[in-house]
Amino acid sequence: MKGQAARVAGVPVVHWNARASVGSGPVLRRVRWPHRRANNFGDLLGPLVVRALVESAPGEVGAGPAAASARLLTVGSILHLAQPGDVIWGTGVNGKVPEWSYRPRELDLRAVRGPRTAAALRERGLDVPDVFGDPGVLAPALLGIERASAPHGVVLLPNLHDENRWRDLPGYMSPRRPVAEVIAAVAGAEAVIASSLHGIVIADALGVPSAVVRPRAEPPFKYQDYYEGTGREAPAFAADPDAARAAIAEPNLDLAAITAPLLAAFPWDLWGAAAGGHTDSAR
Repeated sequence: MKGQAARVAGVPVVHWNARASVGSGPVLRRVRWPHRRANNFGDLLGPLVVRALVESAPGEVGAGPAAASARLLTVGSILHLAQPGDVIWGTGVNGKVPEWSYRPRELDLRAVRGPRTAAALRERGLDVPDVFGDPGVLAPALLGIERASAPHGVVLLPNLHDENRWRDLPGYMSPRRPVAEVIAAVAGAEAVIASSLHGIVIADALGVPSAVVRPRAEPPFKYQDYYEGTGREAPAFAADPDAARAAIAEPNLDLAAITAPLLAAFPWDLWGAAAGGHTDSAR
């Protein structure tokens, strides 16, 4: 698997966008459209965040010499898609992928999602910096979306594999809706109940209380990795959205302590630029 690559000012930004299933039944869920994608909002955050950062840079930014053979991997559990020479910024290990898929290789590691990903890579002899965080946490600010002054209602945001079980519940939000629409819905909510990891990430970014429901098809690794990367212990998973209502809690994290190191580690050199996006010609 190579994933997809969206070019941002000449630099390939690798992400995963699964093929959509043709139906919702137990058999049809396993049959995929050849050219139709699921467009799960969390899987699309990486290129969006990178594009927004690059476009915010002063002056004209284009691919620099460092990008001649490198690709950038960022939001998501997609480290198994990495190739030698790739740059890693906030990516995580996928708990569903066999450990042998993470062979030691030449990777340019700038940040990873959390300490569990770091430990898995260090066990394979890779040098991993202590810079943790999911860059999806930057998305609301980069899109100019703020928490509503008078939030109302509870948004239910399922993992893609839980969508069919949640769609008839009050407050349901499809994770296939456009990214900005999903983020705006979270921003307008009193609270978020999610089995989608990035539903929690976006709620954290906006200061919205949340609760996590045990996902049907995802192991706990990525949730634990993300929470521990923010200096918190992962909360207990609720059994279902109804039970999660009693577990809704404030984010209780220092957002600036997460975002500042992530931003400082952003690989501006891929665009021939110094930290902060100032190209040599602009300084």
